[in-house]
Amino acid sequence: MKKNHAISWLLNYGIILILFLLIIGFSMATANFLKFTTIFTILKQVSIIGIISVGMTYVMLTGGIDLSVGSIAGVSAVTAAILMLKGLAILPTCLIVLIIAIVYGMISGFFITKFNIPALIVTLGVMTSLRGLAYIVTNGMPVFGFNDSFGSFANGSLWMIPYPVILAAIVFIIAFISLERTRIGRYLYGVGGNEEASRLSGVNVVRVKYVAYAVSGFLSGLAGLVLLSRTNSGQPASGLGYEMDAITAVVLAGVNIAGGEGRIGMVIIGVLIMGVLGTGMIMCNINDYVQQFVKGLVLIGAVAFSAYSKKVRSVMISKQY
Repeated sequence: MKKNHAISWLLNYGIILILFLLIIGFSMATANFLKFTTIFTILKQVSIIGIISVGMTYVMLTGGIDLSVGSIAGVSAVTAAILMLKGLAILPTCLIVLIIAIVYGMISGFFITKFNIPALIVTLGVMTSLRGLAYIVTNGMPVFGFNDSFGSFANGSLWMIPYPVILAAIVFIIAFISLERTRIGRYLYGVGGNEEASRLSGVNVVRVKYVAYAVSGFLSGLAGLVLLSRTNSGQPASGLGYEMDAITAVVLAGVNIAGGEGRIGMVIIGVLIMGVLGTGMIMCNINDYVQQFVKGLVLIGAVAFSAYSKKVRSVMISKQY
C-alpha cells in the first residue's frame, strides 16, 4: 500500500521534485543562480510563456493542440506596433489586437469542428500563414518609433514584482476558477475525456472547442502585447518557438495529450521548469543549439512519461478491483 502511495505521489507531483533538482543543480553550477535578480528575471521571462501555456491547457484538455500560439503572439505584437505608429492610442490598440487574436483562434476552431480536420494540421497551417503575414506587413523589418510609454508595463513593477508576473498570476487565477469551479471547465474536461459521451449528454461540443481555441488565441494575443512592451519593437520573428515551450510546459504538468486530464496549478510548475532550465543553461554558457536539443529531449521525455503514467494508473486502478 505504501509503495502504491509513493508511486501515486511521484506520478502526480514528481514534477515538483524535478523543479527542485534543477534549481539545486544550477545553483551548484553557477553561484549567481539563486540571487533575487536571477529569480525575478526567470519569473519575468516565463510570464509570457505562462500566459500562452494557460491557453494551450484549455485546448489540450479538449484533446486538441494549438501550434499557432507563437505566431499569434508575433503577429499581435507587430499589429499593435503598426497601429500605435499610426497614432492610435494604447487602449484601443490593445482591444483591437485582442479581438483579432480571438478571431485567429476561432478560425482554427472553425476548420477543426466544421471539417473535422486534425487540430495539428489546422493550427500548423494557421501558424505558417500568420508568420508569413507578420513578415508581409513589416517587409521583414522591425517596427520602431511608437508610443514609448507602452514599454513601461513590461519594465515596471509593483512592490518589486514585475507587472508581467502579476498579469500572469491573474491569468492563472482566472483559469483556475474557470476550469475548477465553472460549467465550461467541466465541459472542457468532459469533451477531452469522452467527446461522444459529452455530446450524448447534451454538451455542445462544437461550442466548447470554439471557446478553447478562442481563449488560446486571446491569451496568445495578450502575450504578444507583453512581448511588444518588453522589446519596444514589433519583430516579425517574435514568438518563434513559443508553441513548443508551451506544449512542453503543459505536458510536463501532467495534462494528458489525449485530453480530459490535468490541473492548471501544475502548469505553473511546468512553466517554471522551462524558465529555470532556459535561464540555467544560459548562465552556464551552453550554446543555443545545445539548448534546443535539450528542450527537444525534455518534450519527448514529458510525452513518454505522460503515456507511461497513464498506463501505470490504469494498472493500479485495475488492481484495486
